[in-house]
Amino acid sequence: MRGKRVAAAGVAGLTVLAIAGCGSGKTGDGGGGGAGLVVGTTDKVTSLDPAMAYDNGSLLAETQVYQFLLNFPAGEAAPKPDAADKCEFTTPTVYTCTLKPGLKFANGDPLTAKSVKFSFDRMVGIKNPQGPSALLVGLDHTDAPDDKTVAFTLKNANDQTFPAILPTQAAAIVDEKVFPADKVLADEDIVKAKPFSGPYTIASYDKNKLVSYQSNPDYNGLFGKPKTDTVTVKYYAEAANLKLDVQQGNVDVAWHTLTPTDIDSLRNSDKVTVHQSPGGDTRYIVFNLNTQPGGTPAQKLAVRKAVATSVDRDALSADVFKGTWTPLYSPVPQGLPGATEAFKDIYGAKPNKDAATKLLADAGVATPVTLNIQYNTDHYGSTSSEEYAAIKSQLESTGLFKVNLQSTEWVSYQKARSTDGYPIFQFGWFPDFPDADDYLTPFFTADNFLQNHFTDPKITDELKAEVTEADPAKRAAVLASIQHDLMADFMPIVPLLTGNQIAVAGKSVQGVDKTLDPSSKFRFGVLSK
Repeated sequence: MRGKRVAAAGVAGLTVLAIAGCGSGKTGDGGGGGAGLVVGTTDKVTSLDPAMAYDNGSLLAETQVYQFLLNFPAGEAAPKPDAADKCEFTTPTVYTCTLKPGLKFANGDPLTAKSVKFSFDRMVGIKNPQGPSALLVGLDHTDAPDDKTVAFTLKNANDQTFPAILPTQAAAIVDEKVFPADKVLADEDIVKAKPFSGPYTIASYDKNKLVSYQSNPDYNGLFGKPKTDTVTVKYYAEAANLKLDVQQGNVDVAWHTLTPTDIDSLRNSDKVTVHQSPGGDTRYIVFNLNTQPGGTPAQKLAVRKAVATSVDRDALSADVFKGTWTPLYSPVPQGLPGATEAFKDIYGAKPNKDAATKLLADAGVATPVTLNIQYNTDHYGSTSSEEYAAIKSQLESTGLFKVNLQSTEWVSYQKARSTDGYPIFQFGWFPDFPDADDYLTPFFTADNFLQNHFTDPKITDELKAEVTEADPAKRAAVLASIQHDLMADFMPIVPLLTGNQIAVAGKSVQGVDKTLDPSSKFRFGVLSK
């Protein structure tokens, strides 16, 4: 799953307050036309409509075909102009972007400031529960005073994060002549209308089976001309088949998600290279605060805390993930400014049956507590079955819980988990950018992306404070306070593990390392062979 807010000025190297005069914006070196590439993935596309898509499978497609005002250059963490010529704060609450001249969609429709305003108004207006509209919670309204100027009026002065939201799924620019303003457009209608202005267009589309991309000769943006003109994405139901195909050369690049065992095996192959970089991916258990076990709020909190103190993260890391994922003790992974290990500080690093027993007894919760936990294997990888079997064993070994597990296909899973379908469910996070707020605001504000009914005025105020705090040291202190309060007083999610970005490619494939960066945007245009 995805959902993004971005770094404040001076945090994690992101320079977002004023982005202007950054060159022509056409940074590609050399022409395309290289031999076509085949990319394999087990991720699934939820939708090609940005208003409904907030997941890694959909982002893979959106990264190629849609343009953004700002975007992340391959291998870099600071956003730069893409469709925009420049962007800057013109007042403390107004962020203004000027578009490049002559932009257009692949169908010939002009891409103007009106298109940008329409895209943002539409995202906020539709507010699809599966979409990324929650990222725009700080946006009051959007104006287009002329064809080249877009002015975003923000709810909070000095909102340090808004500029870097512009490269995210919430900010893809769509064609106002193609997309309806008030409802989601079907994938087949999108492909037919070709409302694409990114580096590629979609040439053929068999959803979640086989999709072909063709370089867009009209693209005028940050990335320049793709190094490879044609890229085909093949979708796999089983990671084992993807592993076999990349090893045999039937797939040039395997991107999301091979099992840890497969990755270990492929490291020893002389036919492929395993590319790895820090990614900030995270895994959690999420509780629906309305439907989870427990008769009172205090009892529900006790159940959440007891689960959190009963899970053995070290065992999950070593036994299930072979060290490719490591224990996580906060919603925010280590390495980001402001990250803490709040859970470890409060409860300790190791499972504690006595503490879990006391939590439940003090709240008057009868044991064993029945936990109905939903997980997914076609989006988070087949290792999820082993992961949740281990979690079930760990929880039941305490004698405090009876765990029922069920797995559901991703598209159905997305719908059900956001409409109170699951009392407890697996959740993974694939970040767009390197900032602690990306792991907090999407989850812990009112109407958050998890749709788990968590909201608290104190947390909301603290989140607002960190977003508008430009001093790095003061902002880190607020971030630490948020993480402590969440783990000590609320525990709406149980942090489990954090992992790396990994792609496996044939020896002749170049450019993979360039696109494994903190943005999590996998860009076909830098790949060649």
